[in-house]
Amino acid sequence: MTSNQPSTALLTDHYELTMLASALTDGTAQRPCTFEVFARRLPDGRRYGVVGGVQRLVEAIESFHFGQAELDALARTGVVGNQALDWLADYTFRGDVDGYPEGELYFPGSPLLTVRGTFAEAVLLETLVLSILNHDSAIASAAARMVSAAHGRPLVEMGSRRTHETAAVASARAAYLAGFGSSSNLEAGRRYGIPTMGTVAHAFTMLHDRELDAFRAQVQALGANTTLLVDTYDISTGIARAIEAAGTELGSIRIDSGDVGVLARQAREQLDRLGARNTRIVVSGDLDEYAIAALRAEPVDAYGVGTSVVTGSGAPTASMVYKLVDVAGHPVAKRSEHKESRGGRKLAVRRHKDTGTALAELVFPSAGPRPTPEPGDRELQIPLLREGKPVDGLPSLTDSRQRVREALISLPWEGLKLSKGEPAIPTTFLDEQP
Repeated sequence: MTSNQPSTALLTDHYELTMLASALTDGTAQRPCTFEVFARRLPDGRRYGVVGGVQRLVEAIESFHFGQAELDALARTGVVGNQALDWLADYTFRGDVDGYPEGELYFPGSPLLTVRGTFAEAVLLETLVLSILNHDSAIASAAARMVSAAHGRPLVEMGSRRTHETAAVASARAAYLAGFGSSSNLEAGRRYGIPTMGTVAHAFTMLHDRELDAFRAQVQALGANTTLLVDTYDISTGIARAIEAAGTELGSIRIDSGDVGVLARQAREQLDRLGARNTRIVVSGDLDEYAIAALRAEPVDAYGVGTSVVTGSGAPTASMVYKLVDVAGHPVAKRSEHKESRGGRKLAVRRHKDTGTALAELVFPSAGPRPTPEPGDRELQIPLLREGKPVDGLPSLTDSRQRVREALISLPWEGLKLSKGEPAIPTTFLDEQP
């Protein structure tokens, strides 16, 4: 057992183990292999992707072991026979993993993760790798678009009630990675140190006989800097009562329904008339990156985003695949129509102008000639695990948040548009293997 975390070994697909059993039977299980994770294309309308979940994946691989409970479950259901069960009892991933650091951008064909080991030990990781990277990258990619659309205004992730309870924690982390300032999810706060925030729902207001009583109770409990939800009934009346309860030093009001742009404008005018010029306006309610962009000219101070961020805003997976690209030093490639892959282990460099603007992603065989270096080149893969152990000094979540910010700044301005178009920069394959 290599970690104090619960085993992740059964967070996988049945066929991973039957492939193992078959390879053990015919003697190919120990052949050295290289697997690669990449996305053939970006989701429709997207111009870049954000790599998310790398640190979670490293921890999950470290916890990928078969204890007695896992072995008993496999034996009881007959997934594999005794030969495979005996092999799994001693399983620990002892290979090497390299990849794009968390928070890095990726594009079609980017070799964002490379797993090297025997076929048996590396093939077992496929489902776990894709489960984590596809989910977290999809959320981070959508969240980054929302952050760009918000143009410096803070965003709160509040989608826990719109997804699976475990996915909610991972989603909060991925959104925070991409630049959200806080989350409503307390487990995300405990586990990852993400700032959490929240006040009340409409139910709290309706609990009281009068809206004013609800506001006064909240201010008494949480202070005048709290956020009062003013749209349970009539918004203009709610704003007037909010200021009556908290005074002109009220921290914020929140609007959760209706045409929030128009309502925010009217609310700002009313707050200013009442003398609450510093009271902020927070809007929520089915917002996505397009709605946030449309509100840029309105007097909105912060956004609360729920369903759209935890579902990837229409792209709930990054469509990444885990493909065998090398067996015993020989490149191999899938040739299925529309699902082809490129053989051989690959590395990548991102080329930049002198000004720092990204120009292209250069992908090349690790064993072949490298592109002629230029001053703005930056290598993309870093070591993540060596002989199955996490590499010391991997980027922290804070480091990765900064990486996202810097990477987005480096994109050509067209690459930040929300409209459909080509990827922000092209992917160029050099000396392509067959």
